[in-house]
Amino acid sequence: MKMKKHILVMLAVVAMLASCNDNKFKVDGTIQGANDSTQVVLEMSSNGYWYPVDTLKIDGQGHYSVAAQAPDYPNIYRLRLGDRDICFPVDSLDHLTINTRLEAFGTDFTVAGSDHAVQVMNIDKQAMQMAGGKASPDQFKAWKRKLAEQIVADPKGIVAYYAINKYVDGKPLFDPLDNDDLRIIGAVANAFYTFKPSDPRTDYLVRVLTEGQQRRRAATAAVDTISAEVASLIDIKLQDYSGKTYSLEQVSHSNHLVLLCFTIYQAEFSPIFNKLLNDIYTKYKGRGLEIFQVSLDTDNVFWSQAAKNLPWITVYDPQGQSSRNVGTYQVMGVPTTFVIRDGDIVERVEDATQLEAALSRHL
Repeated sequence: MKMKKHILVMLAVVAMLASCNDNKFKVDGTIQGANDSTQVVLEMSSNGYWYPVDTLKIDGQGHYSVAAQAPDYPNIYRLRLGDRDICFPVDSLDHLTINTRLEAFGTDFTVAGSDHAVQVMNIDKQAMQMAGGKASPDQFKAWKRKLAEQIVADPKGIVAYYAINKYVDGKPLFDPLDNDDLRIIGAVANAFYTFKPSDPRTDYLVRVLTEGQQRRRAATAAVDTISAEVASLIDIKLQDYSGKTYSLEQVSHSNHLVLLCFTIYQAEFSPIFNKLLNDIYTKYKGRGLEIFQVSLDTDNVFWSQAAKNLPWITVYDPQGQSSRNVGTYQVMGVPTTFVIRDGDIVERVEDATQLEAALSRHL
């Protein structure tokens, strides 16, 4: 009897482990021209911030297969090769097939395996057709109007979430400072709040909607248009942990390049993000780079203790995420970084993993 009991326990453990191992999604396919030395990373999104999940193992013919723990709620993932990527949603135990070519990674690809993945692929391909002035304003508006209809048809879906967070030519496709766009964002936020209150994206969407409503009321056409490719900066004057006041305008005039970073030190991503900033600062400070980091923390004591250990300029905004600076620079989430060259804003960077690539374009 004792031996049978041990066997039953072992069988139960094996069954449990097998069940855990089965709770995965799978992505496979071919990257023509790639081989076992090609570095492609599977990454997961957390409301705009990307976390590495696994590195693809690619054979000599470019074939790959990767499996990862299935998300509790539908989420956005991507395959990233350098500064190029292919985004796709994962609903649960999906099996997706993504095929592409090494030289056209991120621009020429196919995604199959789920309707939502195909919809995201189509959105990205359509966006590429619209970007860079390839479409007329009327064509762009018509495409955006059709996309808005798709969002409203299923506002609680992962595709709707992806679409309202999409950027084209460095600008938000659905801008919270535009009344019509804000209504689309509101439809998604309200749907998530009603039907998916525990989804990790719900609080973020409600915050985007609420802040968008506040900023829209306070916005003026002249002051709040910071989405242009090149724009004159608006000064920020705040104090560092020692009480010294710094002016963004003066700092930008004294340095060839400035990274203006809005962040929250208490956020989970902060240590990783500051490590990334430190690597960039160490590499480029001798080439005229300065960092002007604005803390939006609610706890200034926590911020000041952390700020003392950082080699760049870090200042504290006591108004936090409700401050005029946040509204002026249209900061929808953190970290958000602007590249300033010779006193002009030349690029906005939402994806921290692309920060060094953006900076290098303006050295």
